[in-house]
Amino acid sequence: MTEPVFIRSSDRDLAVAGEPHATVLNLQRMSTEDGPGIRTTVFLKGCSLACGWCHNPESLTFTPQLVWHDWRCIDCDSCRDVCPHEALVCEDGHVEILRARCDACGKCADVCPSTALETLGHARSVSDVFDELVKDRAFYEESGGGVTVSGGEPAMWPEFVEALLARCRAAGLHTAVDTTGMCAPHSLAAIVRNADLVLYDVKEIDMLKHARFTGRQNTRVLRNLVALADTMRSSEHPKELWIRTPLIPGATATVENVNGIGGFLARLGGVVSRWELCAFNNLARDKYERLGMKWDYAETPLLSREELSALEQVARESGVDSSIVIATGPTRIAMTGREALAS
Repeated sequence: MTEPVFIRSSDRDLAVAGEPHATVLNLQRMSTEDGPGIRTTVFLKGCSLACGWCHNPESLTFTPQLVWHDWRCIDCDSCRDVCPHEALVCEDGHVEILRARCDACGKCADVCPSTALETLGHARSVSDVFDELVKDRAFYEESGGGVTVSGGEPAMWPEFVEALLARCRAAGLHTAVDTTGMCAPHSLAAIVRNADLVLYDVKEIDMLKHARFTGRQNTRVLRNLVALADTMRSSEHPKELWIRTPLIPGATATVENVNGIGGFLARLGGVVSRWELCAFNNLARDKYERLGMKWDYAETPLLSREELSALEQVARESGVDSSIVIATGPTRIAMTGREALAS
């Protein structure tokens, strides 16, 4: 399992003219999976967990990273010639990044004519990001969408997220934040203060299993969720709370886990308006390869449609309002007898 990577606050609290900055991975426009309507999702780098199944391994570290896209490469060796640390080995159309030497300075990506080399993560200010977000206002207004800040873990950048969402709210944009809940209580309070919607991950109800799967126990996650529910009952923001549970074969996709999470949510007193069971997908394999990382779930099969439906039914019968439960994500297509023999 990849270990969580942390960074000193003095390195993180970048400011120019007094404005908070963060390491922004990318702005994903036209997103439909991070809240209602069409949204632009701001992905920040840096996470407080190390989930073995993580689908965004490029967001685990706080610092920029270099990746090579083999299908774009034209084998010109321009990158190798400008690298100040001799961190690139170019042979027969293949570029190997010597990560112990590479500091992701970006010089190679700047000269790459085919954009085969890319730097993931750039320090950006609140104003810089906000100016990009408002360009999509027409899509938000037409679809009932807005802006979502995700990660990594956005609570690792509390000043940036609080300021950015305040700007968005002042501009009349719907705001959402997607959090693991593994953060200091005051950081969580800061990032949700200007959020209309909170997307909150509850991955595993068992403390020891949570530690095994994510690198950290879930005590703080659950305590923060209870505190968030209390805040919602007494404050105007956040207005809405969605829970997300990843269903990972061999890990979280169990009757005991889903039933346990449902019982916990039921005790929150009806503040949850949606509980999304997110079926595992294996689309992150290429990301791990480009980052030179091993993924323990690379060969894990998808859940079958029957398995997903069964867990959805467990959730509906776990004590929550059954109408808030929704299952999403891909499922494994059952093979016929003839197809199974052919394979």
